[in-house]
Amino acid sequence: MSVMLHEPPVNHISAIDRSGIAPPVINSKDYNLQEINAKKDAAGWRTFLSFVGPGFLVSLGYLDPGNFETDLQAGADHRYELLWVILIGLIFALVIQSLAVNLGVCTGKHLSEICKAEYPIFMKYCLWLLAEIAVIAADIPEVIGTAFALNILFKLPLWVGVLLTGFSTLLFLGIQRYGVRKLEGIAVLVLVMAGCFFGEMSYVKPPAGDLLKGMFIPKLGGRGATGDTIALLGALVMPHNLFLHSALVLSRRIPNSVHGVNVSRCMDKDTHKYDACRYFLIESGFALFVAFLINVSIVAVSGTVCSGKNISSDSLDRCNDLSVHSASFLLRNVLGNSSSTLYAMALLASGQSSTITGTYAGQFIMQGFLELKMRKWLRNLITRCIAIMPSLIVSIIGGSSGAGRLIIIASMILSFELPFALIPLLKFSSTTTKMGPHKNSTIIIVFSWVVGVGIIGINIHYLSTTFVNWLIHSTLPKVAIVFIGMLVFPVMAIYVLSVLYLMFRKDVITLEPRKLDRNADREDLADIPYSATEMSFVNSSVI
Repeated sequence: MSVMLHEPPVNHISAIDRSGIAPPVINSKDYNLQEINAKKDAAGWRTFLSFVGPGFLVSLGYLDPGNFETDLQAGADHRYELLWVILIGLIFALVIQSLAVNLGVCTGKHLSEICKAEYPIFMKYCLWLLAEIAVIAADIPEVIGTAFALNILFKLPLWVGVLLTGFSTLLFLGIQRYGVRKLEGIAVLVLVMAGCFFGEMSYVKPPAGDLLKGMFIPKLGGRGATGDTIALLGALVMPHNLFLHSALVLSRRIPNSVHGVNVSRCMDKDTHKYDACRYFLIESGFALFVAFLINVSIVAVSGTVCSGKNISSDSLDRCNDLSVHSASFLLRNVLGNSSSTLYAMALLASGQSSTITGTYAGQFIMQGFLELKMRKWLRNLITRCIAIMPSLIVSIIGGSSGAGRLIIIASMILSFELPFALIPLLKFSSTTTKMGPHKNSTIIIVFSWVVGVGIIGINIHYLSTTFVNWLIHSTLPKVAIVFIGMLVFPVMAIYVLSVLYLMFRKDVITLEPRKLDRNADREDLADIPYSATEMSFVNSSVI
């Protein structure tokens, strides 16, 4: 006896209108399919939002007082000629930040941990020391920028403001008990400054043709253009951000599927499961695009105002000695008489928010290289105290002009430091011993190495030519010149040899692929809680 199976009846709603034409049949299955697709779309957005945060937190480092200072100087001294440096710098930043993300996602370890495992003990300590110097150099603009803001708001002497910065950031770091997710919300603070400069652009109306020409035609004309280019690159592509971003992504749960970390399928349109690397790439790309617009607006405003034909003598004097301390006059068209107050508040927010990224970067660097964990408030206080010393000395001796120059020098130091984080990242992310099948594509490898070697070449060229020119034109006694040369030239040789060693040394450590789950037993992730969005993603069946 056979049992006949019948499909359940399908509900149809049909009618004939007055025109005699039957409307389309509405099937209840269509409603079910639409409802399922809607749920999948909603789950996809929830999944994407669970990965949002690391890119925006890292992007704060591209909008700190150091960036403002270098942008203002570039615009005032060279008008729009160095916009191409910002474009190339942020494109390169997006590429290498994505490589840092992929390294963390695929290996389950951040950059400093892999450096510790790969390099000999002496080189490990050298890389750690250089990374710490980079964190301190990045903190100097934050110290001076905050001191400038306090000077504008409360008329405090600059050196007093420098001392007060030793404690100002501790208030923000109190939020760290709620984890990195809560700290990511402070990215909104820097939008205050962005809105001001975007509004000012509508008043000064920089010529679009000149902006595009400066953005797409590389040029290094004018006095000090090479030095300003290095300062811009140092402020845009900061080495400690590579350590930070590769670690922050470890606070995100990766889908329990090979597609969660499959870099090669990030752009596969047939992939129905969202890839972690693609989420981080989209987020970083959007964050850095916003940073690019803000940096371009600062250069455009300063370049247009300081090169204007009808500029007043007072504004011309300020343009000749332009720094973040005196730049509020650029925003008078938008903010009027309150320009200095609102500008100082935005500058204070920028300094504080970007300092937090440096604190977390330093924490991950110390834990990765030395396996040493320190309370974040103590870590920040030590770093800040070291950064305060040169800032305090310069602010007392050189005033606001000297402090502004110190920001440029700190940015140049970051550019010189970049190879010691960039080269390990490029090598680790391009080899199968670390990444397995997820290593970089040939195009990414070629592009990254060409730009990276170009930056290193500019640094070495600037160091050698500047120092040689200084020796030739120096008024010091010949004995002193010979003595200084005997000290500096060996240091430059060690710098070049160290870069070559990192480039041509063969990797010897093979890493096992990351287990596709959160590494819950890691102490450095213990204070990075799940967000509600991430928990809903984890518990969702649409993965």
